[in-house]
Amino acid sequence: MTDAVLSSVFCVGHAVQDFVFAVDTLPATAQKHRATGFDSVGGGPAASAAVAVARLGGRVELAARVGDDNVAAMIAEELQAYGVGCHYLRRFSGCRSSVSSVMVDGRGERLIVNYLDPQLPAAADWLPQRLPDGIRAVLGDTRWAEGAAWMFGRALEAGVPAVLDADLPVPRHGELLQLASHLAFSAAGLADYAGHDDYEAALHHIAGATGAWCCVTLGAGGVFYVAANDSGHIPAFAVDSVDTLGAGDIWHGAFALALGEGRSELQAISFASAAAALKVQRFGGRGAAPTRAELEQFIRNSG
Repeated sequence: MTDAVLSSVFCVGHAVQDFVFAVDTLPATAQKHRATGFDSVGGGPAASAAVAVARLGGRVELAARVGDDNVAAMIAEELQAYGVGCHYLRRFSGCRSSVSSVMVDGRGERLIVNYLDPQLPAAADWLPQRLPDGIRAVLGDTRWAEGAAWMFGRALEAGVPAVLDADLPVPRHGELLQLASHLAFSAAGLADYAGHDDYEAALHHIAGATGAWCCVTLGAGGVFYVAANDSGHIPAFAVDSVDTLGAGDIWHGAFALALGEGRSELQAISFASAAAALKVQRFGGRGAAPTRAELEQFIRNSG
């Protein structure tokens, strides 16, 4: 293992327990439906990104809010089993941990119903006052904007990349987008934020307004990016998709890790896209995140 692999990432945002049902087709009627498979796995953008970092050989710390229920113990136990640091996984008395019901159809597409307790405190002042030693990148999601903004501020002070997983809902006000050095939108997140689906025009506008490096992940359509003096498109790897659950989260985790290792943005896109391509070929959410050896072998074979 090289020194680069030991790069550390601080993830902040949403941790959830997913109850995943495999179905032939996504339900369209209000009646009983029979699943062909079932799994209970952890989820949440920041938490799944943290698992991806750990699976790829990076050191990672997760900051997230959970309740004081049995679900919190399930979330923590699984994260720790993957090697994710949970010092900042905070339980709040009187609150419930986040859960999701997820249905994945025969094409790998998914339907998600999530519950996030509105009583979970938004304040982030219990997070570190400065970036912990050794952290080379910060990744935040939009599910806890206050936490992401707090840690992006610490990243700015330390001069390390601050990557926002800009999925729904992307806040239109506040400092979150201004603090991020890298804005990685989902197609839905970008369309909702911009109010239209011209992603190229939207990214150029956002990059100009924020000064951030911007991209949008388009699944099988690849990644379109806009930088200060450059823009372009990087195709996705051509694979057969079985389960897209967690693929975007794994992409973001791998992207942040790659930046922390000193790779360029374009190198980081290819690295992250390979990680996502491996994941979608397997059922099981973030549990199907690849190892470093698997990813490197996939890239060699794809070259």
